[in-house]
Amino acid sequence: MPQDRYRDVLAPENRPQKAVVPKVTAERDMVVEEGLTGFCGAVVAWENGIVVLEDRKLKRRSFPMGKGFLLEGQPVELVQPARQAPVRATHTASGSRVAEAARAKVAAPSRIYVEGRHDAELVEKVWGDDLRLEGVVVEMLDGVDDLEAAIRDFSPGPGRRMGVLVDHLVAGTKESAVVARAAGLKPYAAHVLIVGHPYVDVWQSVRPERLGWDRWPVIPRGTSWKHGILAELGWAHATQADVAMGWKRILGTVRTYADLEPSLLGRVEELIDFVTAPGA
Repeated sequence: MPQDRYRDVLAPENRPQKAVVPKVTAERDMVVEEGLTGFCGAVVAWENGIVVLEDRKLKRRSFPMGKGFLLEGQPVELVQPARQAPVRATHTASGSRVAEAARAKVAAPSRIYVEGRHDAELVEKVWGDDLRLEGVVVEMLDGVDDLEAAIRDFSPGPGRRMGVLVDHLVAGTKESAVVARAAGLKPYAAHVLIVGHPYVDVWQSVRPERLGWDRWPVIPRGTSWKHGILAELGWAHATQADVAMGWKRILGTVRTYADLEPSLLGRVEELIDFVTAPGA
């Protein structure tokens, strides 16, 4: 009779062998799938045994490190990278070289004005280190409808320049007419520089690739532009709090100046040069 009928199935050599799952160290932007939920996304963060994945719609979920992940369709055990000493940054988010032992200066008399909070937050994220080094403060106008009054209130002059960044500054718009009048306002004109970008909102200055798009979608007339954009992203958009959270998520995709469109980069650099020029 065949001898294998009487083999000891509990003997170590006769027990089923478990498949060896390779260990893979988590890396930023590595795309993995969590096997239990099917959630697929890029690794964006990890800490204390938890990994954070972000899918193509910028939705984030956290999972425990370990087994249960798929990498290129194959099971892997995800492990946290060894903690490393922080690397000192050599450049700011705007691409400028970090000055050695630099300290922020006392606020300079010259100022840069932007239309609203989102503009100010974007400028701060990318150029904040440079502006603090120069002592330049960014202030909000809350729109440009009364730009001439804002210029009079600031009273620019020698050693006190005023730079202004305007949204949607294209020919034939209300903004272009407002700027044309304000730019020639006497006796301040020589000490004021007003520039603008072509976008309906500063949100559009973020490269669409950061949101998984080839281009920003066109929102039909009669629909709130910001609400329409959030709806296209599949994000909550019913309330002002939803809009604020949506902008926070969009701003979170901006890492450096390379994530912004050149048409905004050039205008902000112009303003910084203007308000920090010798004598300004």
